[in-house]
Amino acid sequence: MAAKLKTAVLGATGYSGLELARLLSRHARVAAPLLLRRNTETHAAESPAEMFPHIAGNGHAPVEPFSWTRLQQDGVELLFLATPHAVSRGLVPEAISRGLRVVDLSGAWRLKQEQHRAVYGFKDADAPTAAQLTERAVYGLPELHGDRIPAAALVANPGCYATSVILALAPLLSADLVDCDRGIISDSKSGVSGAGKEPTARTHFVSVADNFSAYSVFGHRHTGEILEQLELSAHQLIFTPHLLPIPRGILSTIYVYLKRKMAAAEIESCFRDFYQGKRWVRVFPASSLPQITFSLHTNYCDLGFCLADDGRRLVLVSCLDNLLKGAAGQAVQNMNLMYGWKEEEGLE
Repeated sequence: MAAKLKTAVLGATGYSGLELARLLSRHARVAAPLLLRRNTETHAAESPAEMFPHIAGNGHAPVEPFSWTRLQQDGVELLFLATPHAVSRGLVPEAISRGLRVVDLSGAWRLKQEQHRAVYGFKDADAPTAAQLTERAVYGLPELHGDRIPAAALVANPGCYATSVILALAPLLSADLVDCDRGIISDSKSGVSGAGKEPTARTHFVSVADNFSAYSVFGHRHTGEILEQLELSAHQLIFTPHLLPIPRGILSTIYVYLKRKMAAAEIESCFRDFYQGKRWVRVFPASSLPQITFSLHTNYCDLGFCLADDGRRLVLVSCLDNLLKGAAGQAVQNMNLMYGWKEEEGLE
């Protein structure tokens, strides 16, 4: 029997990190992951069962302080970073220099263009190395870049909103069917877990319950990902995120104009041809729209559409679980590709 892959999860105490730890712990080709926390975190006093009720079992789910020595002692080959953007930006150069492969769940390495990356305000200690790694990083959306991920040393796991929007638009833009100059509008909604584990005034129960709000209008960090991956200019897209009073899940409603009059069967065929053989995208029949509940706790992105009677106005609906296909599940999907395994392993 082949030796199991040694992995570590830094940031295992967050929502995405916990989901990732759970997935890795049951993956048949992966040894029990090394679970790590940043030294600045304040969770050390919590028992394993309190911190990891989903995977603690008999209470054994230790979370250790991060150190490079600990990674070396455990023989870690693949490091998952579920850390803040600036933390990942600082850690990855050292990880790569030590021969580790990295899947980074933050936004630190997703963006190639400086004007988009500026939203994070990175101050790189070694700017030339950071620039080289930025170019080497592969945007980890398997449905678009599955041919590049296997050889990657650094995979930048996509943002959750960005995944939902890019997967919905990619088939139509690839076929040059969208009249981009008339504008694309993405009206996207996410559950509260998408904001991370640290509470804020906006994410407290009393603020979220029985409420629905827009935020980061014309300024959300995932906008640059959408523009770069779909090769759109800023004036062609309006992306507005909203906070839903639910724990998890994303629904993006996207409005486009088509360049020519089309039939619903043509639209459906475009999607089915584009995603043929792509395990984790489900295309719904015309006018049969996905809902958040259909993709919850799965790694699926569900896509549906409605075409207006004029054959030119099209509404797309894209749904996924922001902690799985939008984060941890997609990270495991990327790992599977990096090591030549089937994309569905550990995710079914």
